[in-house]
Amino acid sequence: VQLVESGGGSVETGASLRLSCAFSGSIFANFAMGWFRQAPGKEREFVAFVSWDGGTTDYTDSVKGRFTISRDKAKRMVYLRMDNLKPEDTAIYYCAAGPDDIPEVTTVDEYEYWGRGTQVTVSS
Repeated sequence: VQLVESGGGSVETGASLRLSCAFSGSIFANFAMGWFRQAPGKEREFVAFVSWDGGTTDYTDSVKGRFTISRDKAKRMVYLRMDNLKPEDTAIYYCAAGPDDIPEVTTVDEYEYWGRGTQVTVSS
């Protein structure tokens, strides 16, 4: 499995970005997908999750109502729409793939495959 993120950038507070993650190398529908982020000096943290069929999503509390995760089966893509961005959202954002029956969607170790990340910087 290969995951390639894109769509990061430098924006001002209140702006929007859409991150994309291209999936290849296996059957997309066999994997649950997640977005994580890591700020300088901090551990990687869960941001959002979407189940293998797109029917279930989950978000960390700090992004609920501002971020939306989605997946496109035909294009084998996962997206993270980020609205009303805040300086505390500044981080490298990583796409991750895990088993379709992933037990703990917020846990880094549950995900088997990772992209290299895309930088998001939000200035005040």
